[in-house]
Order: sequence, then C-alpha cells, then structure tokens
Amino acid sequence: TSAIMGFMNSLMDVIKREKPDHLAVAFDKGGSDYRFEMYQEYKAHRDETPEAIKIAVPYIQELLKAMHIPIVEKAGFEADDLIGTLAKQAEKEGFQVFMVSENIFMYKPARMGNDIEIWGIPEVLAKFEIERPDQVIDFLGMMGDAADNIPGLPGVGEKTAKKFLAEFGTLENLLANTHQLKGAIKDKIEANAELGILSKKLATILLDCP
Repeated sequence: TSAIMGFMNSLMDVIKREKPDHLAVAFDKGGSDYRFEMYQEYKAHRDETPEAIKIAVPYIQELLKAMHIPIVEKAGFEADDLIGTLAKQAEKEGFQVFMVSENIFMYKPARMGNDIEIWGIPEVLAKFEIERPDQVIDFLGMMGDAADNIPGLPGVGEKTAKKFLAEFGTLENLLANTHQLKGAIKDKIEANAELGILSKKLATILLDCP
C-alpha cells in the first residue's frame, strides 16, 4: 500500500496547494520503442520495476478514474514523451503548464522533509550553467545519463560538459571544432562522435506523440 499512499498524498497535496484548472496523469506503457530501436542498451541497467509498484499501479488508476482525472498512456511511448507533447499543446493554447515529476515548469513534490521546488527557466539555466534551456539536451548528450543508460561521450563528466557548452554552445558545434581540443580528450571525442549524437537523440523528449 505504500506506493498507493505515497502517490495519493502527493496528488492531494498538489490539488490542495495549486488548485489546478486541468490535471492528467501519464504512465509508461512498456517503455520507448523509438529509443530501444536506436539503442538496445537504453535503460538496460535499470532494476526491474518492483513487484509492489506493479501491483499498485492498477489501484492508483482506479482511484484516478473515481476522481475523474484523465489517465494518459500509449504503448511504445514513455510517460515523459506524453507529458512533453501535452505540455507543448497546452502551451500553444495559452495555458501555464507544470510537470509534476521525480521544462515549461517542473514541480517537484515535497518529500523526505524537503519542501516543494518549482523550477522555471532561470532555475534550469542556473543548475546546468547554460544560456538556453534546450542546451540541457546537449549536456546529457555529452555526459550521458546513468539512470537511463545513455552513454554520452567517453571521458566527459559534468564539469567538462559545462565547459564545452560555455565554449561551443551545442554538441554538434563541439564535434565540428574538435581541432581546438588537445590530447586524449580530443581523440576520445573524435572517435565517439556518433555515440554523442545518438546520446543527444536518446535524451530528447518527443513533443509530437500521436
């Protein structure tokens, strides 16, 4: 019951605090076909979803149905892609959109004694030390993302990715200007350019799910 309880507490808290006009909950339904076709190791290191969570999801969905909150899921697409698509559609129609998630705005629910956090563009720019929000994708393309098993460029960590973004602006521009780099990092990046491009594609949220 803890997953059901935790989810419902977060949901009720968001409704009470924010009084949203519209609300929907997106679920994964079997992962991303598109990313798996590109890279079969995508999310391969992730532990299997705990049995308790698998059991809890249908109960959570029943509760959402009883509350008349729409459930959004589509086989072959990740919840993040569905949220990205809906957020962009709503933005075009003049809505202010918040993604409640563990950017439009990202709303991190209160947990473990931490208060809620709301991240808009300034917070994202400050965290990643970038000039434009879309550079987060270049950042993940360069350094990868262990949680999703996105490889990134070998030898490039957080500090180096931030340095490269300040200097070159995008992953593609870095790859086009490797003659400005020196030593082992130059050789590594040149040898793994395709891996960098693939990583950026894997990190890009779809905004046009059917």
